[in-house]
Amino acid sequence: MIAADSLLPSSRLDGRLLSSHKYRQIRESILEIGLIEPLAVSAADRKTGQHLVLDGHLRLNVMKELGLTEVPCLVATDDESFTYNNRVSRLSTIQEHLMIRRAIDRGIPAGKLAKSLCIDVSLLQKKSSLLDGICAEVVEILKDRNFSTELSPVLRRMKPTRQVECAELMVAANSVTTNYAKALLAATPQEMLVAGKKPLGRASLSQEQVARMENEMSNLLSQYKLAEQSQGEEMLNLMLARGYIIKLMDNPRVMRYLHTHYAEVLEEFAKIVELTSIDA
Repeated sequence: MIAADSLLPSSRLDGRLLSSHKYRQIRESILEIGLIEPLAVSAADRKTGQHLVLDGHLRLNVMKELGLTEVPCLVATDDESFTYNNRVSRLSTIQEHLMIRRAIDRGIPAGKLAKSLCIDVSLLQKKSSLLDGICAEVVEILKDRNFSTELSPVLRRMKPTRQVECAELMVAANSVTTNYAKALLAATPQEMLVAGKKPLGRASLSQEQVARMENEMSNLLSQYKLAEQSQGEEMLNLMLARGYIIKLMDNPRVMRYLHTHYAEVLEEFAKIVELTSIDA
């Protein structure tokens, strides 16, 4: 426990952060259940006796607002270049759901939990029932993703096989959104829907349009599967080819020949050599 007056911030807080939802969440959480994660601070300065705050500026500001004079801290004993904020793993949507479910199962009232998270009870209920009707394969695919709670009701209208297909397509397109899921639902064949669940947005589509969408989605999934299977081999071939081109361009005679007869090829070779990563 360190006196709040002995903690020296290492950066200035942006005024906009103090009115953000995240700040309100931290404040309500500390008010309801106290500080969960201690601040990370440096060892005390020999001259001033103050500790430099490495991580937890928002928490410190909230605790000062609330009039708390002592703050729980973890003191770093080594002077290293570790940047605490850059190593924070944010909760994914599914991890948040599991945390809420565990808290409810342990008897924490929904109202208190919603207040500590600074959300409505109705939203808390959606988060707690997020995975109801969602198959285990989809949970595994989306476990590290952040998405809206409105995505789950769309997926629940589909049978497990179709849920997996849609989850894979959304991840492949890097678009895990409710609107994309609704588009996939509209293109889902009737036999792939859960009995009694009506598809969304088909009222304005003709049978021909729906059939075309279903066919295009099926082709897209097939192409994605093929690309997924061959990606590793293609990346290996690309890196081998890049290594070979680098050796060619280290040869002055080859460079002179390419420059004289195949300038356009040499330009493309140069672009390949400049690649520093697969993403580039």
